[in-house]
Amino acid sequence: MVEFKSEAALAAMRESGRVVATALAEVERAAGVGVSLRELDEVAREVLRKAGATSPFLGYRPAFAPVPFPAVICASVNDAVVHGIPTGYRLRDGDLVSIDCGALLDGWAGDAAVSFTVGPPRPEDQRLIDTARRALEAGIAAAVVGNRTGDIAHAIGTVARGAGYGLLDGYGGHGIGRRMHEDPHLPNEGRPGRGFPLKPGLVLAIEPMLIAGGTDTHTTDPDGWTLRTTDGTRAAHVEHTVAITPTGPRILTLP
Repeated sequence: MVEFKSEAALAAMRESGRVVATALAEVERAAGVGVSLRELDEVAREVLRKAGATSPFLGYRPAFAPVPFPAVICASVNDAVVHGIPTGYRLRDGDLVSIDCGALLDGWAGDAAVSFTVGPPRPEDQRLIDTARRALEAGIAAAVVGNRTGDIAHAIGTVARGAGYGLLDGYGGHGIGRRMHEDPHLPNEGRPGRGFPLKPGLVLAIEPMLIAGGTDTHTTDPDGWTLRTTDGTRAAHVEHTVAITPTGPRILTLP
């Protein structure tokens, strides 16, 4: 069932979104050569703790997962697209890192993701990240009353495919509110004018997941969570929580 949020609910979700934005900024700031992914997870845990928030990631176990997720961030490096479990892996110069983080504050969820490199980026990595951001911006721009989820999907897919990139098959964005994952599902590619209608109070997590090699397929690590590109090329993942309002899209996960 799709829940439409009141202005009071959107205000509360804006506060959980601020926590997510702070956590992502602190993690990116801490991500240097030699820093482990577990240490980055600790940085995010401390942000959540100080804000009085909890993590919707920690302990999350959907039907496909062999074990509950053990961290408060997903840390996906290089050919890992999404759902990377933070391990003792220590970052190296040139790594492409995608960090996904959520927060629950006063009963409301926020969810966002960023991609960045450790040290100066290779030109091809910068282009991949920039295109993912442009795809996200295009998706947000299409998140207006009167459109449908297919319009958002089409906007994202047009940017990604136009640049020659793949889109992680079977994965996309989602509704969000009191729970991290709510209806409706939001594909990253689709036909305009199709899908669920966008009405005021609908809140969506919009999240392009781009694969540099142009393929869409993935493999799953033995941990049952981490999804990797099948061609070994790098990936970028960016995300914002966005509310549909009468005056246009409202990003809830900005600082």
